[in-house]
Amino acid sequence: MAMKVVITGGTGMLGRRLAIRILARPELRGPGGNPEAVDKLVLFDASEPVEPPPDDPRVQLVTGDICDPATVEALIDGETDAVFHFAAVVSGGAEADFDLGYAVNLTGGRFVLEAARRTGRCPKIVFTSSLAVYGGERSVDDSTALTPRTSYGAQKAIGELLVNDYTRKGFVDGRTLRLPTIVVRPGKPNKAASGFASSILREPLQGETVSNPVSRDTRMLILSPKRAVQAFIDVHNVDGDVLGPNRSVMMNGISPSIGEMLDALRAFAGDAVADRVHEAPDALVQSIVDAWPWYADGARARKLGMKPDASVQEIIESFVADELGGKFVS
Repeated sequence: MAMKVVITGGTGMLGRRLAIRILARPELRGPGGNPEAVDKLVLFDASEPVEPPPDDPRVQLVTGDICDPATVEALIDGETDAVFHFAAVVSGGAEADFDLGYAVNLTGGRFVLEAARRTGRCPKIVFTSSLAVYGGERSVDDSTALTPRTSYGAQKAIGELLVNDYTRKGFVDGRTLRLPTIVVRPGKPNKAASGFASSILREPLQGETVSNPVSRDTRMLILSPKRAVQAFIDVHNVDGDVLGPNRSVMMNGISPSIGEMLDALRAFAGDAVADRVHEAPDALVQSIVDAWPWYADGARARKLGMKPDASVQEIIESFVADELGGKFVS
């Protein structure tokens, strides 16, 4: 038996890399609980891809609006076995445009769940959440209450509750992965308030100057794209009975300060590269980042065998090897 998988936001950074991983080997567990090959992989996004999609006959590209219920219902049909839901307005964008954030992040997510419900076959839904669901706590664990202090965090928290309830009703087999900040994100900067955490490593390694908007002692919880993709595979494959009624899994990361990240860049690439980062304090970005936790103790993730990166050095080395062909601009 082969599977049909849909990835919303499928041409974005994580969606595309997850697609490549899924196509490479059969490791997603199907309805019977065994690893099965994927014979159809639909990558859905709001615009044409910036990076070329995987060159594979199993891949279908679909462009459309996640806020259009007819589009989403056509996307998630009676053959769909699993949906990875990445499509979202990122943190800074959702805070700047209240209406757009709720339209895409909440209403669009509800349309995904409704389309899956109408299939009548209880497909797996993997919802992408964020540590922005917490507010003000510097250290969190699996029992910490969700108290978001941004619109983006509120939208993700509501989405998690919807996944739990649709699962309780038997409409979907849902599970949520609550992500730290992803570093180093390849490509160009986006509107995420956390985007600078990638930029202060990515741009200098490519010969460009960049501004750091927060203090050096600001700590962030971070996870590499490679570890994030593995976490999505892991949370998809876990038996729903193991998760129980709360389908959210908080992924662990490492918690360096911005100063420690820059020191790791200097140790890896040298002074010329590290000196391309300039201090440019931004009170708004600082206030948003200060509302996020910087340390997470996710016992559920550890029990499921989900592993964070070992160090900032490992994250930088992985980025250079995977995205820069093993070379950087010294």
